[in-house]
Amino acid sequence: RWKLQVPRRSMGLSRDKRHKRRATGGRRAIHIKKRKYEMARPPSMTKIGAKRVKVVRVRGGNYKYRAMRLEFGNFSWGSEAIAKKTKILDVSYNASNNELVRTKTLVKNTIVQVDAVPFREWYKQHYGVVLGKKKNEAEAKDEKSVSEATKKKQAARRKFMGVVESQIEDQFRQGRLYACISSRPGQSGRADGYILEGEELQFYIKKMSAKKKK
Repeated sequence: RWKLQVPRRSMGLSRDKRHKRRATGGRRAIHIKKRKYEMARPPSMTKIGAKRVKVVRVRGGNYKYRAMRLEFGNFSWGSEAIAKKTKILDVSYNASNNELVRTKTLVKNTIVQVDAVPFREWYKQHYGVVLGKKKNEAEAKDEKSVSEATKKKQAARRKFMGVVESQIEDQFRQGRLYACISSRPGQSGRADGYILEGEELQFYIKKMSAKKKK
């Protein structure tokens, strides 16, 4: 005998406005049902951890890459015009919700701390200068000997070298740089961004210090 299968109904997330009241406060009469094109999906709430990305088939046969866990990203250093793949260490600030900081959730515009080593190594190789070195720290002898031609190149580059901000220098000393995520981890499956500098860095440091005082 055939068994009657009752379809399981679940309250899906929707992006419609029909259930909202009018600007005057009056209720709208709902005259049409939910539509497929109004469908929404639950947020990915990407956390820091070993990479785990889900592929989601979306409207038009396209695909979205839903990152569940991420620990590395490409971060650009604007003033030096380079980008390096580096590890995301911690979530420091989120303008929209403090709960996202507590749960270490990665979303667009999150302020994170990233590993400074790849940028320090590039700076040393490019200019021959070690960033974040303490004043009393003795110079360690390099394992690889640098050729005279390389030293000349580095000396020529140092003539046009920009000044690294004192706050960024301090961050290099600690081994952690403040960065902002500019990609959308729940859509692209990546956590890429840029190193904070200048007025933007000052703004966020002020915000974070004010939050600590509370």
